[in-house]
Amino acid sequence: MGNSALKAHLETAQKTGVFQLTGKGLSEFPEDLQKLASNLRTIDLSNNKIEILPPLMGKFSVLKSLALNNNKLTALPEELCKLKKLETLHLNSNHLTQLPATFGQLSALKTLSLSGNQLRTVPTQLCSLRHLDVVDLSRNQIQSVPDTVGDLQAIELNLNQNQISQISVQISHCPRLKVLRLEENCLDLSMLPQSILSDSQISLLAVEGNLFEIKKLRELEGYDKYMERFTATKKKFT
Repeated sequence: MGNSALKAHLETAQKTGVFQLTGKGLSEFPEDLQKLASNLRTIDLSNNKIEILPPLMGKFSVLKSLALNNNKLTALPEELCKLKKLETLHLNSNHLTQLPATFGQLSALKTLSLSGNQLRTVPTQLCSLRHLDVVDLSRNQIQSVPDTVGDLQAIELNLNQNQISQISVQISHCPRLKVLRLEENCLDLSMLPQSILSDSQISLLAVEGNLFEIKKLRELEGYDKYMERFTATKKKFT
């Protein structure tokens, strides 16, 4: 893509606060974007070939939404975690194996999508994010859900299509968790904490495609309590 085309995009972004350049085969983050660091609210560079995000990412002080789906990122810079206004971060279909240690400093983050990466665990940094609503960790390589998950503030957690065979009972203690998606994992019924049914806030539990029949779930103690929550929530939305 020529410089003139990039210049036109930059001029538009200066007026709108939105920079969108998707599917252009970019191999690196456009450094010229830093000229607009103080007024860009949205950046979308999805469907490119970006492998590395530069440290200058930390300069986008008013950025609210960042989308880099379907690139070739293997890591995120610590500087990304300085974005105190960032509310939405979409990083689906990259090659990420972990998050920066300071990821919990993204204090405004509400929506995080990391579907289709190479994460092996639920990152503990997520538990520091007090305003997190939706977390998508589907299509990774996660094998277990650790005790730290009990501090997660999310309303919806998507763990579909992983390799999960163990879940900590602490997941029942998530204070705001209403939707838990665990479809197509490696769960035995005996490994699903019954407290999810009997003693949690969860009102939608999706577990199809595991190592048990759904009708067996219905026989568990606490299923009637879960169905009460499920039905009450359904009524609210219909």
